[in-house]
Amino acid sequence: MSALLEIRDLWVTYQVRSGLQLRRRPFHAVKGASLSIQPGQTLGIVGESGSGKSSLANAVLGLVPASSGSIHFDGQDLATMKTHYPEAVREQIQAVFQDPFSSLNPSMTVEQIVGEPLRVHTTMSREERRARVVELLELVSLSAEHLHRHPHQFSGGQRQRIAIASALALTPKLIVLDEPVSALDVSTQNQIINLLYERRDALGIAYLLIAHDLALVHHISERIAVMYLGHVVEEGPSDRVYHAPAHPYTKVLLEAVPLLDPAAQRARRAARKAAPIIDAPREVSVGCPYKNRCPLVMDRCRSEMPPAYPVEGGGVANCFLHAGAEQGKGRMEIAAG
Repeated sequence: MSALLEIRDLWVTYQVRSGLQLRRRPFHAVKGASLSIQPGQTLGIVGESGSGKSSLANAVLGLVPASSGSIHFDGQDLATMKTHYPEAVREQIQAVFQDPFSSLNPSMTVEQIVGEPLRVHTTMSREERRARVVELLELVSLSAEHLHRHPHQFSGGQRQRIAIASALALTPKLIVLDEPVSALDVSTQNQIINLLYERRDALGIAYLLIAHDLALVHHISERIAVMYLGHVVEEGPSDRVYHAPAHPYTKVLLEAVPLLDPAAQRARRAARKAAPIIDAPREVSVGCPYKNRCPLVMDRCRSEMPPAYPVEGGGVANCFLHAGAEQGKGRMEIAAG
């Protein structure tokens, strides 16, 4: 099966001002990322703030231009189109953003919000659009009685349901979910996650899920990619990445997942407090991007950029500890938790 979305050596660069003279300089938010998503599959991208995951998602959506590399979607290279995607592509790639309190137009009714994609991209009559909007609202556990209400009249979870209904309006092939539940309380998060599960399985939609919570990403994704300072440092099947991480940075992300055992959680917290705090630079010009924070750093890491090495259980890790037979004795097994 050919990939629905295939990203190869993607770079996203912004021009920023810095220094006393505020001179413009390039800032590389995404550095050579390569990923793919099969039809109906969920790929979760996880990383700390500033890892580049949202910039990658914005490049896929055409909100920011790709500086170099390719973004092949359904046979077309979107990177060559910059931010000028044709209508047929925009119909097939939709998004649900992080904050349901600001992502919906407060002056529009629910009928207008959910029906806007239908108004722009189809020739449906007003009556046909309304019938389709009611159908979409029912898919996300809302109803026709909500048609004439405005966003401020809903809870956060209901607003996110409205955003999901709007994203589903054109039955897209891919939905980009950028931190879709991080602004919601825990019980509402579970409801939205279950809703996304149901719609994906029923409609065969692929998801590109952006999040900082590795446990959430593991729960909903078939594959996980881990980003650090613009680089994809690990990628593989969800269970393998979560239960047997191959990159030291992935282990750090796992340690942020709360443990059910209070004693184990206290011990982890104490160990974290005792560890030195290292302020890693945003731009690493030579060597591994994680070298300044890695407890297993080697001399080679300081001078060479590690390529993607295959790891046991599937996927790859950009870490010299997985360099194969010649580095066999240094091969690492990092246990989650």
